[in-house]
Amino acid sequence: MARYPNLNRKLVLEEPQRLSDGAGGFNQIWVELGSLWAELRPGTGRERAEDVTQVSRMAWRIIVRGAPEGATSRPKPEQRLREGGRVFRITAVAEYDSQAQYLTCFAEEEVSA
Repeated sequence: MARYPNLNRKLVLEEPQRLSDGAGGFNQIWVELGSLWAELRPGTGRERAEDVTQVSRMAWRIIVRGAPEGATSRPKPEQRLREGGRVFRITAVAEYDSQAQYLTCFAEEEVSA
């Protein structure tokens, strides 16, 4: 049986939305959906060169309370979780336990050096 997570970090769940730029294109903005308490567990990191800078990418497992499918409080891929200036892009979501009381969000944090 999985241990109960320690939900001690308050994160903001955000979803991307496209807005017309008036010239046939669009701009992407992030809309806040609400706050979630979470436990962050670090994974592996890597660094790579991108243009003229180094980019560090860190994998995270972020555990939050479960929510029913379709609920706006249930994270899903392509959304993100934010803590101040830190941004965690969600790549996948799975049930943490057999009763789906908690969810695991697999996420990546990217930092430019």
